[in-house]
Amino acid sequence: MAGDELFGELPERARPRADAVSRGTPRLREPRRDQIELQAVDIESLIGEDHAVRVIWAYVEGLDLSELEDQIKARVNRPGHPATSPRLLLALWLYASSDGVGSARALERLCNSHDVYRWLCGGVSVNYHTLADFRVGCADLLDRLLSEHLAALAKAGLIDLDALAQDGVRIRASAGAASFRREATLDRHLATAQAVVEELKREVDAHSGASNQRIRAARERAARERSERVKAAQTALAEIKRQRQKREEKRGNGKPRKEPRASTTDAEARVMKMADGGFRPGYNVQVASVAGEQIVVTVEVCNTGSDRGLMRPMLERLRELTGHLPGRYLADGGFGSAQDIEWAHGEAVEVYCPPTQSKHGTDPYLSRRRRRHIGLAGPDGEHSGQGAVQIPLDLRMHSCPLAQLGPAAIDRARPRKGPRRRALVRAHQQYLAGPSHGQRVERETSLAQRQPA
Repeated sequence: MAGDELFGELPERARPRADAVSRGTPRLREPRRDQIELQAVDIESLIGEDHAVRVIWAYVEGLDLSELEDQIKARVNRPGHPATSPRLLLALWLYASSDGVGSARALERLCNSHDVYRWLCGGVSVNYHTLADFRVGCADLLDRLLSEHLAALAKAGLIDLDALAQDGVRIRASAGAASFRREATLDRHLATAQAVVEELKREVDAHSGASNQRIRAARERAARERSERVKAAQTALAEIKRQRQKREEKRGNGKPRKEPRASTTDAEARVMKMADGGFRPGYNVQVASVAGEQIVVTVEVCNTGSDRGLMRPMLERLRELTGHLPGRYLADGGFGSAQDIEWAHGEAVEVYCPPTQSKHGTDPYLSRRRRRHIGLAGPDGEHSGQGAVQIPLDLRMHSCPLAQLGPAAIDRARPRKGPRRRALVRAHQQYLAGPSHGQRVERETSLAQRQPA
């Protein structure tokens, strides 16, 4: 037939079974993603009543942020778009740091998708640029708040600022090993960058196309910033040479040294030995805390690879911060500089630090200049010779607060102020779960029971 010849190439369709015809085809709920939904959301119910973020918000609400609020130009009955609340920005960074988030862009994404951050925002939109600018500009505010918190805790009797401890951690800088250049390479890169800047300036002035002019202006700005980074690296290289020459004059061994290098990405970064034994660009974050507690007193960042010689600058910083020096000071063997210890002894500070063993076999507890013994701790807090003193029990129970701060949250930041700002944000979280009076009494009772007769 004609119909058979017309559709003869089509496959034959299987005849439905009798039971399927009687039951009918199944009804299914298939997804339809082209439709629009309106959802009613109760922001207050996004998190539980006992969530930790509520503690952070209650803490931030009690802070005096008038210093930041006075800088806002938008006022009542005046033109201008309302600014994002500094209280909200500080709370976002506090919770984000405790959550292991250190990127402004990642924090912006969380504010749009995560229920906890949406609860904090309360319908206020934030962008990464505002978040990053706030963290850059709030270091002085965090320093002031840190001092106020210390004074309040000391007045309440929860901490003792007379017994402090110092420790350090090395963190990665946001610079690669390939960015370190020698002097000749830096000179060549600077000449190239300056030539590119001049050429792009001429192109921007010669052509009047609006879109092309913006592109050339962006390229010219990038080349100019590259030139500035190379100049900063040259300045850092000159400082490295000066320090190396000073060391050679003091205790040079006559061996040839490799030519110094500086980074064109982060001029302040230095190659230093990390905890895993490798050498990478980084910074040395120093933390002073209350011995026996997890309360940070102050944070400093330097680009010195060794801890030796960093005790005295931290003690001077503590005197500037608190108005007096601690009576007892605990540090590990890396801080065992004889000059720093003798200076502290002259300032009536008892230093508990393992002594460095001399290759000449001299008494490590003997002062070189005053020829008398000073208070140094022996191995494991035991008496190990004349002049050695036993570390008090409350100092020996000190645990490093760097584990609580989370070095990963302040990692990979530049320049030197970057790690310090992140460490300060982390330090403020300690007061959210600080030692209560009951915990303090219980701990002192435990110490008294463990104290040897």
